[in-house]
Amino acid sequence: MKRLPLLAAWPAVLFPGAVSAAELEGGRLSVAWGLPFVGVLLSIALMPLLMPRIWHLHQGKVAMAWALAFLLPFGATQGWATAGSHLAHAAVAEYLPFIVLLTALFTVAGGIHIRGNLRGTPALNTAMLAMGAVMASFMGTTGASMLLIRPLIRANAHRNHQVHTIVFFIFIVSNAGGALTPLGDPPLFLGFLKGVDFFWTVRHIFSETLFLVASLLVIHHLIDRHHHRTERTLPGLTSSGQGPIDFDGAWNFVLLAAIAGLVLMSGVWTSPVAIHVLGTDIGLPSLVRDVGLLLVTALSLWITPARIHHENQFSWAPMAEVAKLFAGIFVTIVPVIAMLKAGAQGPFGPVVAAVTGLDGQPDPAMYFWATGLLSSFLDNAPTYLVFFNTAGGDPQVLMGANAATLAAISAGAVFMGANTYIGNAPNLMVKAIAEDRGVRMPSFFGYMLWSIGILLPLFVAMTFIWFR
Repeated sequence: MKRLPLLAAWPAVLFPGAVSAAELEGGRLSVAWGLPFVGVLLSIALMPLLMPRIWHLHQGKVAMAWALAFLLPFGATQGWATAGSHLAHAAVAEYLPFIVLLTALFTVAGGIHIRGNLRGTPALNTAMLAMGAVMASFMGTTGASMLLIRPLIRANAHRNHQVHTIVFFIFIVSNAGGALTPLGDPPLFLGFLKGVDFFWTVRHIFSETLFLVASLLVIHHLIDRHHHRTERTLPGLTSSGQGPIDFDGAWNFVLLAAIAGLVLMSGVWTSPVAIHVLGTDIGLPSLVRDVGLLLVTALSLWITPARIHHENQFSWAPMAEVAKLFAGIFVTIVPVIAMLKAGAQGPFGPVVAAVTGLDGQPDPAMYFWATGLLSSFLDNAPTYLVFFNTAGGDPQVLMGANAATLAAISAGAVFMGANTYIGNAPNLMVKAIAEDRGVRMPSFFGYMLWSIGILLPLFVAMTFIWFR
């Protein structure tokens, strides 16, 4: 691979010795090195519930504290060159591309405003959920959620029963709908960065996605039709007739297509040219993709009138929160991935054994549930990485001989992120927007009653149909 010599000296200047730093041998590490990773994930899960004010004000500092809790002892014991090279690789090869894509999708979706006189009938609500499911795989669960949640809330403002529609919106648009492409949900984009083909998931879990989304749409329609027949219009609100739907900021749809094109291009274009940055080779296709995504983000901000951002209540706060938290996650996950790569003989041998059948082969059903249950209470993106590496971490093997295992990991991470508010970033964002508009959303455990009663039976059925 041809490298650009101008950048080849960067790692030697910033991290002396980083270029020749030894590969991290996970088999020799103690499980204790995984505690900062567990700490940052538990902080994300529990601090918003137990210490909401402290978490809101200091979440970035909490994530940084856990990152330093790993980096400082690791550098002191394993060598600063080794620590620097792995930090640089996590930042340049994984974290930055991940955040750049999310920022582009978040910005472009925030530049589109849906207007029109919408009336929240069962037919309209179900149609919007179906449309959101399709859009989620092409503009991301975050982008589709931010685009559609406000119009959906406005359309149902006159109704007594709104909570069930928002809950199903989280199930379908914020999670299940993003299962078909790397654009759809962060776990799949991380898999794409690891070498999984762009169209692999649509070929291998399309049936599972169709089953889940169709089942949820039918269940929602039945519940919504029941409530619609029995409820009365809220005082002071009228259920005005349906009107035409229009879009402000429609040029951002062109930019969404550009985002999809850039990501697809980086997956199919190969080039021998690479830039050597901080000890990590960045291929020319990846560089073109990320620079292109930054230009798309800037162009969207430039062409979108301030009025549209105001009407969408666009704010950088959600994106800033994601960037801070994932910085901590991507740093602290480094030793966890190394230990998982060590396989059955490494520190996480019991985890590998739990998802391995008696014949020594990966058990897709166990991978589906193990990935899914952790994705429910942690974040589904790092959970996907954990089990991707538990299954060997070789994308060619996982797409080939172990395709059923990769399908189970992908489905578990994306689908079961809907089990709790903290399973996927859009879940909490949708909840916050709904509550800001006066919808009394269920508590953390109240929401889980919905997911246990509706989602878990569907997941059990999927296990027997596809992952046995």
